Amino acid sequence: MQMNGLKGKILVVDDEKSMREILQIFLKNEGYSVSIANNGESAIEAVKKDIFNLVITDMKMPKASGLDLLKRVKKISSDTVVVIITAFGTTESAVEAMKLGAYDYIQKPFQLDDIRLVVKNALEKQKLQKDVSILKEQLMPPSLENIIGRSPAVKSLFGVVAKSAESTASMLITGESGTGKELFAKAIHSLSPRKDNHFVAVNCAAIPEGLLESELFGYMKGAFTGAASNKQGLFELANEGTLFLDEIGEMTLSLQAKLLRVIEGKTFRRVGGVSDIEVNVRIISATNKNIHELIEKKLFREDLYFRLNVLSINVPPLRERQEDIPLLVDHFLKKFAGDTMRFSQDAVKLLQNYKWQGNIRELENIIERLALLCDGEIIGIEHLPEEIRAIESAADVTMPTDGMDFEKLIEDMEKAYLLKALEKTNGVKTEAAKLLNLTFRSFRHKLKKYGIETKIITERK
Repeated sequence: MQMNGLKGKILVVDDEKSMREILQIFLKNEGYSVSIANNGESAIEAVKKDIFNLVITDMKMPKASGLDLLKRVKKISSDTVVVIITAFGTTESAVEAMKLGAYDYIQKPFQLDDIRLVVKNALEKQKLQKDVSILKEQLMPPSLENIIGRSPAVKSLFGVVAKSAESTASMLITGESGTGKELFAKAIHSLSPRKDNHFVAVNCAAIPEGLLESELFGYMKGAFTGAASNKQGLFELANEGTLFLDEIGEMTLSLQAKLLRVIEGKTFRRVGGVSDIEVNVRIISATNKNIHELIEKKLFREDLYFRLNVLSINVPPLRERQEDIPLLVDHFLKKFAGDTMRFSQDAVKLLQNYKWQGNIRELENIIERLALLCDGEIIGIEHLPEEIRAIESAADVTMPTDGMDFEKLIEDMEKAYLLKALEKTNGVKTEAAKLLNLTFRSFRHKLKKYGIETKIITERK
């Protein structure tokens, strides 16, 4: 990870002044930010106050040895790499250091080329570990080809997305919940010059206020209860890349002020830190709320809105892109069932006419459920959830001229579905409740209401 435009931050620890100065000058010329300490105790204090990518320390020093320093560094900042310098005759201690977590050891006397190679390899390994950690949590950013949709509403966004990817300006993505705002953010990142660096996403609504600040900016050991070691924040992880702030409308005013300072000054401080850290991060934010209403209610800073909304797109709800529903249905069904199942044309037509208040997320959830519960190869109208089938039923309803007992009709339908679910699950109540998307408690209450006994079902089989 580069910091402040340099290759990384290194702390050189040695009680010999000449050795400290030689390494300091050499490493600075190599493009690193270098700090020095003349003993182990001073080095420990330095590590408490700042985060270093690498610590190079002599083995034998007064007050605290290299091994003592190694143990403390790993406790304070586990991500920091430690390299031990040792004289001839102390290789046993060096081996012990490796067991305690040192990356490598260098024997005296050494060539500066040896230092160059060890430092380069150590920092590359550290960066690789961070990359792997990020990739475990984040899918590889997709390009526009991965956005399912060919409707005019979606096609109109493609040009804006491609053009926005060329910029470094902040961007705001609006749209209802479940419309795929993060997918568009990833597409913008993957098309941008930053595509080889990290795309880091955080849901501002899912993290409590007190924790969100430390997640974004990181913290120093002891900054608060539970801060057992120094930790980098998401801004640092996203350096030279893209930070996606989902549900930005949920961020508190106090944290909005801190975010504004980062955008304007491109620097921030970790929680409990005393030094500024420079970052080069593109911010893409998203919200399903009306930001203008939040501004009027004094719940969102207008100056922050202007900073975030340099570029913007609005992702349309699924009900405004009905032409895309067959494509999405096919995509999700292949995802959950491969090529073993398909929808009937009538079923797809009903899916197109449904309002989809939960948008694409709701559609995906329903198709996953159908793929699991349907036995045959074809998913027909009869397999669709009741609220979707009601679209067809409502179109065919004829109201009797002499009126009807509506409550009895509903009760008869409810009882019929309870019996059908129990038949399908061989009387297993928990499975039948899941099939009807009911809690077990609610399902059991309905059985009691209609006097349905499970044994009746099993005797029918």
